Amino acid sequence: MSKLLGVLAFLTLTLPFLAHSFSPDHPTDRRVLVLLDDLAVKSSHSLFFKSLQSRGFELDFKLADDPKISLQRYGLYSYDALILFSPSVDRFGGTIDLAAILDFVDSGHDLIIAADTNASDLIRQIAVECGVDFDEDPAAMVIDHTSYAVSDTEGDHTVIASDDFIKSDAPVLFQGIGHAVNSENSLVLKVLSASPSAYSANPKSKLSNPPSLTGSAISLVSVVQARNNARVLISGSLSLFSNISKVQKAGSSKKHEKSSNEQFLTEISKWVFHERSHLKAVNVKHNRVGEADEPAMYRINDDLQYSVEIYEWHGQRWEPYVADDVQVQFYMMSPYVLKTLSTDQKGRYFTDFKVPDVYGVFQFKVEYQRLGYTSLSLSKQIPVRPFRHNEYERFIPAAYPYYGAAFSMMTGFFVFTVVHLYNK
Repeated sequence: MSKLLGVLAFLTLTLPFLAHSFSPDHPTDRRVLVLLDDLAVKSSHSLFFKSLQSRGFELDFKLADDPKISLQRYGLYSYDALILFSPSVDRFGGTIDLAAILDFVDSGHDLIIAADTNASDLIRQIAVECGVDFDEDPAAMVIDHTSYAVSDTEGDHTVIASDDFIKSDAPVLFQGIGHAVNSENSLVLKVLSASPSAYSANPKSKLSNPPSLTGSAISLVSVVQARNNARVLISGSLSLFSNISKVQKAGSSKKHEKSSNEQFLTEISKWVFHERSHLKAVNVKHNRVGEADEPAMYRINDDLQYSVEIYEWHGQRWEPYVADDVQVQFYMMSPYVLKTLSTDQKGRYFTDFKVPDVYGVFQFKVEYQRLGYTSLSLSKQIPVRPFRHNEYERFIPAAYPYYGAAFSMMTGFFVFTVVHLYNK
């Protein structure tokens, strides 16, 4: 009995914290588990971690092989996001494995994976499940003899300097392995690609065969947005997140005191952790024209109004989302009505239409998918009935010829009868 009371007391104290996880309505104050190969990464990559902490994230640093780590406790997830800065780990500690990480993402949580030249098979498998394939050669690195960072030594041109992706004078530095994006996976998007002169190969040996990955087909950093709106960032370089300072791009005389890695990672991490491009829909309403209350059912040929409010999260607050491609369907097996919603530029989208002359159980459906934004899927069911017997018009203008034919037949029969009976 005392054990039971102890467990209940523990649950009472801990469940509120476990339940305080990411909510689509409040994408802030999130707990993030950071798994490291070496705790020294905590200081060598401190700028990235401080950027997250300054934005309200609570980081929990653990060694990847810690036998006590776990993503769940009592059936609830203890974390809202996961960062894997452990490219060489062959096996995670505790209850974390490949299936646990995939379930974590399938449950709507976010993930950042940083691989490197020493990437293990486990990290590669996680990446494959997310839709990207790292170079099969374990010794391969991305090499670029045109867009590389100048160093004191000649080097092998594996430190790539890219300045085509963000509004900054300084380039982004990348040193690591490249990956290919599955062209059949529409959920994966390249964020940082190699230049046309780049290729993936072993920098310490001569090329005997053409490299399998070349040019802009090499993705350095990719992102995935799953159908459940979970977001994943995959990088082929752990040093991309480090405190890199001075940089000079080949062919340029200008030496920058600071690379743009911090700015690049800040902006892309805001997207991954739903601090931007995160939508929510509220106040879904429908009613007959001229009425305010939502009816229990509609009648065929009714004039109705539909409206919804859509907002976008901007880091600190919700702001009206403005677009011209939001559509609503009036759906039963297939859409009978498809209309683009008008907007008042303040987040409210609305339209009106006539209920089709078909009765049954319909749905108001909004399926909104836009590149880079969380998808919206709204559905509201409503029955549509036919006219009652006393709701039809007394005389239908289209039936006047039939009315005339019936009365003319009666008149003709009467005249024929009179003539037949009284004519000698």
